[in-house]
Amino acid sequence: MKIIVQKYGGTSLSNEEKILNVAKKIKASLIESYKLIVVVSAMGDSTDNLVKLGSEFLDDQSNLENLRDFDQLLSTGEIVSASLMSLALRKIGVKSVSFSGSRAGINTNSLHGSARISSVNTKLIIEQFENKDVIIVAGFQGVSDSGETTTLGRGGSDTSAVALAAALNAIRCEIYTDVDGIFSADPRIVPNSKLIENISYEEMLEMASLGAKMHPRSIEIAAINEVTMTIQHSEKNTKGTILKKEGEKNMEIRNAVTGIPTSKGVSKVTLNNVKDKPGIASSIFEPLSAMGINVDVIVQTASSEGTTNLSFTLDDKDLKPCLDELIKSKVSDRKNIQTQSSLGKVSIVGTGIQNQPGYASRMFKVLANQNINIEMITTSEIRITCIIKESDLEAAAQSLHEEFID
Repeated sequence: MKIIVQKYGGTSLSNEEKILNVAKKIKASLIESYKLIVVVSAMGDSTDNLVKLGSEFLDDQSNLENLRDFDQLLSTGEIVSASLMSLALRKIGVKSVSFSGSRAGINTNSLHGSARISSVNTKLIIEQFENKDVIIVAGFQGVSDSGETTTLGRGGSDTSAVALAAALNAIRCEIYTDVDGIFSADPRIVPNSKLIENISYEEMLEMASLGAKMHPRSIEIAAINEVTMTIQHSEKNTKGTILKKEGEKNMEIRNAVTGIPTSKGVSKVTLNNVKDKPGIASSIFEPLSAMGINVDVIVQTASSEGTTNLSFTLDDKDLKPCLDELIKSKVSDRKNIQTQSSLGKVSIVGTGIQNQPGYASRMFKVLANQNINIEMITTSEIRITCIIKESDLEAAAQSLHEEFID
């Protein structure tokens, strides 16, 4: 069976007219002997509205029953989209059926709000394809081993789509969104950014984790299972961006630096005078991990007289629960904990910078010329990231794009 997976974002489904237009697009893309899985996000701002509504009653975010009910609430947005899309398709003569994430066989762990897909049971989907051409799946959600509804984190519909494509050995996974594809920088802050026609999993994973418009977990699943992806505009007939493994990319001459991703909403936590002994790092980060708090850049200073200073970054939204846990665990006194918010990340990403000297120094010089102070630095083989003030992100991205890509 030849299967293609398509995913449509919320802006493509924000009203009845747009839903019907997408339904017509889906019908037009049906090819003889092909079947379609269509993963949908919630309509327009539905998820934001549900978050706002639920937050009116969500006083204790550490209460598992609260988080369970909050996930159940948030999952309804995608259920509405899936049901309406299936109704629209049948109205124009397409044999379709809609599934919730659990009905589609998407199994996850039990971490509410940021669950990870553990497996996909495709039995019911295969059965339904015997008399249906299109199966609509509510994205962003799954079901835990205990039968509870879970959500995958913002942007999780991308992950739903790629996981289904991998499990069904689909020909490709097509991500339809409100942009033309993946750009060398955020077009909102770098107007002359360029469309990237071909990008590797490794580059895209770095870009996605640093603010580009894709869910990082979806790229991880695509890379592991070698799922070919396209990212393109839902309403325009554009080529978009093709995502595949490095060896399959076109052999055109490309810049060493592929993109300048940026992200906002970063906070820094510094623990001063932490006892320098085995197990201290584990005692700090293990409880945070159990709470679903993602810690990013970590810097530890050299030990002095049996103590050390340790700094790390996390999302602004996780700052308060992080501080509450650190104080509760007594890893450090409150007076020894310093925080800084309103930070951002700016990076240069590209497989071409591997084993080539000079890129870090060029990046730091560009930022220095803009009088931008670097708070923290982190690197990988194909990425250099600087933590800077959020207010400096636009100037940083524009000057780095001019240096490395223009």
